[in-house]
Amino acid sequence: MTQNKPLIVGIGGTTVAGSSTERALQIALAAAAEAGAETRLFGGEALVQVPLYTPGLTDRSVIENELVEAVRAASGIIIASPGYHGSVSGLVKNAIDLLEETARDARPYLADVPVGLIATAYGWQATGSTVAALRSIAHALRGWPTPFAATINSAQCKLDAEGGCSDPAVAEQLRLVGRQVAAASLRDHAARAA
Repeated sequence: MTQNKPLIVGIGGTTVAGSSTERALQIALAAAAEAGAETRLFGGEALVQVPLYTPGLTDRSVIENELVEAVRAASGIIIASPGYHGSVSGLVKNAIDLLEETARDARPYLADVPVGLIATAYGWQATGSTVAALRSIAHALRGWPTPFAATINSAQCKLDAEGGCSDPAVAEQLRLVGRQVAAASLRDHAARAA
């Protein structure tokens, strides 16, 4: 991380390469970068390598260590999950469960960290309940969910590999999530530097 920029870590995606969830997260992270933050993505390809979380292990995998260290260094987090059966996917939840490794840190979990939230689903029903679950998780981890969370009905909105979105309103919602996390992170970063 460069010392003059706060780090925003994106966590999310699915086991399917190029998923709408990961593409949505990339749009939000791009907006955070445009606002002046450094970003790092832990998408589906990385998350699928995270073993099922087991508390108390002393020998973690490389990807587990990278994810935990990135979150420790982060000034902001954006979590994106598909709505599987009305809630957060197991893949994303497993990555979040790994944050238990920060429980005894000077800044445990996501304490005082702005957390942006994104939910995608093939239909509207699961998007709302997934965002609600993500908000509860962010609160349980002592984070500050940003005022706006983006929900995407992937049956109606298509996201492409180049960062495009078939619905300009959805694209703006994703950028808003990134900007809100970046703004809060930049304020905190500036206050600590002063």
